[in-house]
Amino acid sequence: MSASVVRATVRAVSKRKILPTRAALTLTPAAVNRISLLLKSKPGFIAMKVGVRTRGCNGLTYTLDYTKEKDKSDEEVLQDGVRVFIEKKAQLTLLGTEMDYVESKLSSEFVFNNPNIKGMCGCGESFNI
Repeated sequence: MSASVVRATVRAVSKRKILPTRAALTLTPAAVNRISLLLKSKPGFIAMKVGVRTRGCNGLTYTLDYTKEKDKSDEEVLQDGVRVFIEKKAQLTLLGTEMDYVESKLSSEFVFNNPNIKGMCGCGESFNI
């Protein structure tokens, strides 16, 4: 059972060396703090789930949902006490990706800094690999 959270933006990262890591996805301190706050405000939910859907003008977009349970095929990322589950379909698209949370005067959103992206739409919501 899951409920929709927020929208996310994707950024292609060029000239960044992918560092070997045990986690499929790394979280910035800002992302850890925001996810922690979101989960505290939703009793009963144990983690955020990252998925990927076919959508937008460039093919794929990431989804973020609250979740109460881990599916068998989900990859679990545990960082600084925060749990993020990655749906099977999204696992290969996230390798080497950093998840950040960015706030400005006009917006706040999760941003996926992904070195695997080959193309993006102009607004940053959809991508292809």
